[in-house]
Amino acid sequence: MTGAFARVEPVADIRLIPVTGAGPEDVAVDAEGRLITGTADGRILRLDADGRRLELLADTGGRPLGIEIHPDGWLVVCDADRGLLRVDPDSGAVTSLVTGLDGQAFRFTNNAAIDSHGRVYFTDSSRRFGIDEFKGDLLEHTSSGRLLRWTPSGAGGAAGDVEVLLDGLDFANGVALAVDESYLLVAETGGYRVRRLELTGADEGKSRVVIENMPGMPDNMSRGSDGIFWMAMPSTRNKLLDSLLSRPGVLRSAVWSLPDSLQPDADRIVWVVGIDGDGTVVRNLFARDAGYHYVTGVREHDGALYLGSLAESAIAVITI
Repeated sequence: MTGAFARVEPVADIRLIPVTGAGPEDVAVDAEGRLITGTADGRILRLDADGRRLELLADTGGRPLGIEIHPDGWLVVCDADRGLLRVDPDSGAVTSLVTGLDGQAFRFTNNAAIDSHGRVYFTDSSRRFGIDEFKGDLLEHTSSGRLLRWTPSGAGGAAGDVEVLLDGLDFANGVALAVDESYLLVAETGGYRVRRLELTGADEGKSRVVIENMPGMPDNMSRGSDGIFWMAMPSTRNKLLDSLLSRPGVLRSAVWSLPDSLQPDADRIVWVVGIDGDGTVVRNLFARDAGYHYVTGVREHDGALYLGSLAESAIAVITI
C-alpha cells in the first residue's frame, strides 16, 4: 500500500445481508432498490435491501457471476459455465444469448456492462480454465482472456452477433462503461492492471493501460457516482504467485497440481478501490478481519456500497 494506495480509508460498520446459498459473486440493484445476485448452485435471487424478503427468480443450471439489468428490465447474466444469458425476472425463463465464438464454447464468462443501445460488453476470462480451476489460469499465466461485445438483432434481443474487441488479456474480468459511453474500463486480474478501450472518436478501438502494478487483484467493476469506477479487490498480491510469474511454465503447472491448501489463497480482507477514467485512485477502502472476505463484486446505490463474494454466504453493505 504505497504510492497511490498509501491513503487507506478504514472500513467500519459492515452490515451483512444473508443469502440462502454460497458465493453471491456479484450484486445488481434494480429500479426499486432491490438486490439481485447469483449463487454457486445456479440460483438467481432478489432481496430487499433490509434483507427481510428473499425471492428465487430463476435457476441458470450453471454458475452465475456478473449480473446487469438491461434497459428493458430483463437481466443479463454472465454464467461461467453457460455463457451469456437472458433471465426474465418475472417468469424465471432463462435464454442463451451467446455460448461461444467460432465453434468454441466460452470457458469462463465473467462480467459485463450494457450500453444504452442494449449492446453487452462482457469478458471471457480464460480459454484454458473454467471457474472451478481459475487458479490454474493465474498460475500458468495463460493471457487467453478476451473482451467481447454482443449486439442484439431481432425482436426481444434473443439473437445477435458477437465480436472480439480485445484479446490476449491476463484473466479478463470486470467491465464498466463511461457515462457518455465513449470508452470502457476492463480489469485484468492476473496482470494487476486496468485497461481503457476507446469506443468512439478518432481513437476508437485503441486501448491503453490506465493503472498497473496494483498491490492487489482487480475483479468485478461497476460505474458509480461522481465519475468513479468501483473495483472489487478480493486479495492483495501473493508473494508465491508473484515469484512464479517469471518461472518456466512447467514449474507453474507443478504448483497448480498441488493440493488447494498449498496453493496461493485470498487474504481475509474487505477491499474496494475507486478510480477515475484515467486510472487515478480516488477511494481506497480497506479492512482486515472484518467478518467478510473475498470481495468480488461491488455496486454503489443510494449512499452505500453493496459487496458480493465468491466465498461468503451474504452480501455486505458499507455506508459511504
